Amino acid sequence: MKKHVPFKKEIEFNSNIDEINSISLEHEITEKKDSLIAGKFILSGDYKMTPASPNLDIFNYELPFNINIDKKYNIDSSNIDISDFYYEVINNKILSVNIELEVDNVIEKSKEELERCVEIESKEEILEEKIKEDEEYSKEEVIQTKVSPLFDYLEDNDTYTTYKIHIITENDTLESIITDYNTTKEKLEGYNNLSEIKLGNKLIIPANDNQ
Repeated sequence: MKKHVPFKKEIEFNSNIDEINSISLEHEITEKKDSLIAGKFILSGDYKMTPASPNLDIFNYELPFNINIDKKYNIDSSNIDISDFYYEVINNKILSVNIELEVDNVIEKSKEELERCVEIESKEEILEEKIKEDEEYSKEEVIQTKVSPLFDYLEDNDTYTTYKIHIITENDTLESIITDYNTTKEKLEGYNNLSEIKLGNKLIIPANDNQ
């Protein structure tokens, strides 16, 4: 099975174009995976700026392209080639190129392959959603925990207390954190190792008595 994909691009030159003397078109595939074919066209040649110009000016452009094939087709063993190409000079300034790519040996997937693709896509969507949730994770979260005997300045080990988790950002310093949470260095040391304050680390912030 063959698929034909059109591509059009207008290239604005920095100088006047009176006449295209020669032009060549090549293509390079950089990726061919799943339903995506990516690559670039390499357009080169020379032209005259004016009818009386004794010299030819050279041009060379790389035009990236992305082709999405319907997911019901398998493109792993497909061949990609240029099936048609024509150009036009517009207003002596713009080179309009029209290219048609031919994707050959496109194979329709079996029912079993399509079902596997749907299953994989569902798993990928779940993973993307999980990543999104992690990215939206709040800078602070308030949690409740049973007080451990490790915090010996509290007399009642069976009580519960509320504390905050602070994720250290780029502009944080120990002093700014103490100020923001109206706490002291001594209290923080009871919960954390303050020898290093690193980006992304978590600090346990004990609740103030008046909270």
